[in-house]
Amino acid sequence: MYMDLEKQLRAIEAQGDDHIGSSTETPLRPDAFELSDIEKIALIKKDVQNIMNTLGLDLTDDSLKGTPTRVAKMFVQEIFGGLHPDRKPKASTFENKYKYGEMLVEKNITLYSTCEHHLLPIVGKAHIAYISSGTVVGLSKMNRVVDYFAKRPQVQERLTMQIVEELQKVLGTEDVACVIDAKHLCVNSRGIRDIDSSTVTSEFGGKFKDPQTRREFLDYIHLDTEF
Repeated sequence: MYMDLEKQLRAIEAQGDDHIGSSTETPLRPDAFELSDIEKIALIKKDVQNIMNTLGLDLTDDSLKGTPTRVAKMFVQEIFGGLHPDRKPKASTFENKYKYGEMLVEKNITLYSTCEHHLLPIVGKAHIAYISSGTVVGLSKMNRVVDYFAKRPQVQERLTMQIVEELQKVLGTEDVACVIDAKHLCVNSRGIRDIDSSTVTSEFGGKFKDPQTRREFLDYIHLDTEF
């Protein structure tokens, strides 16, 4: 058993922190939601207890004895709550009665996610834009879409594409763009420990593939809008 583990560790070390590409869908088993939240919390609690016991921590200590339950609840209902399709934000759109045909940009959306390779935080900002094809969406809807897809084990590239694809479906247009600038604690706090680096990803759909439209969006992102 330990020989197999040593081989796995060597393979992981050889791969380093390189991202392994997969589809834009979050990898989930078909039976992912057969258990209730309470059942998942109970099982994860036992797993966290086992991890902490293995590390030699004293779970009878007042500071630690509630940790397994808190971590299990956090995994299921908070930081990975976006895995459950029932938590997807409702698609509320409105007719563009005022015929606004220019770009709408929602920038500096605070983003908290979790790296699926080390289960460490990803923290940053998302910037979204769309050009209406007849419908508009409430501003907070875009924040909720970001939050929903961020609350799952993620790769930043996939997260960026999922946000764009969801808003394209909601708005009925390809003209959606997203840029994410985020710090990955798997890079900042372990491994190379580069505290200053951040990762930028982008996805441009429809008219945003045009260099001039893309440039306009990027210029809006850099506008000074402090109040």
